[in-house]
Amino acid sequence: MNKPLDATVSRAEIEDFLFHEADLLDNWKLDDWLALLTDDAAYYVPPNDKPDADHRTTLFTIADDIVRLRERVIRLKDPNCHAEYPPSRTRRLIANVRIVGVDGDTIGVAANFAVYRYRRGEPVREFVGHYRHKLRRVGGVLKIAERRAILDAHELGPMGSVSFIL
Repeated sequence: MNKPLDATVSRAEIEDFLFHEADLLDNWKLDDWLALLTDDAAYYVPPNDKPDADHRTTLFTIADDIVRLRERVIRLKDPNCHAEYPPSRTRRLIANVRIVGVDGDTIGVAANFAVYRYRRGEPVREFVGHYRHKLRRVGGVLKIAERRAILDAHELGPMGSVSFIL
């Protein structure tokens, strides 16, 4: 008998998954990071004043589907990508991880984050906010179907470019 999904996933498993993802991004293992995404994944950084907006009707900082995410990774790894060459050094802290719901095969997850970005000749940039994830099991493995990174900052200008992946 199949167990319902909520009985087969724990907060510890979700935390381990998010910590692993953060480690891949901090170590610039972007191809390995892409492997954590579903084939229909979406990645959003909504406007600060409309975190629940629809990307089809509102201007988002980032609104990428899986094709754009793959293209973003190719561009970020290219030495001609001046915004990220040499790559920024980042350190991600993930906290307050919660399972907020299960809908069929989709697990709703919320977590807080702080991303510190270091680039030569620039001040340290801090990106603080919270994630809303939709995770799914694909072949028994957790994958990201959707990530919404909601920044707490009132203005993005002083934060510099968001050329890397939050």
